[in-house]
Amino acid sequence: MFENDYVMRMIHDLARALAKVLFHKDSVMYELPEEAEFTAADDLYCRIQALLSQGKINEAENLLLDEMDFSDKRYQEVALDFYMKLNQLTDDYLEAHNYTREEISQGLKDLADTAGVPIF
Repeated sequence: MFENDYVMRMIHDLARALAKVLFHKDSVMYELPEEAEFTAADDLYCRIQALLSQGKINEAENLLLDEMDFSDKRYQEVALDFYMKLNQLTDDYLEAHNYTREEISQGLKDLADTAGVPIF
């Protein structure tokens, strides 16, 4: 239990550091526009959320990685929001859907790398 809490905190801290560096915020929660037309990033966010609601975590991550434009801040925000939401899920839920905290951590590290944010 303690190890799990530690890993969750480390992931949370990494996500928070990325939010600070990339968006100058303490955390990121992707928000859809209320009145403006949806962008490609907005559409991707909606499709990812639909997959997550069905428990299709790996499919959602594959979609994210296949369609992500790592140079676009909105896509970076979609990715960060995705991994932050995954970190809030229980280990039992992640395991039942063939996903691990290590994959969350690796996804965040990959995001940092492609965004040019050095992490140790």
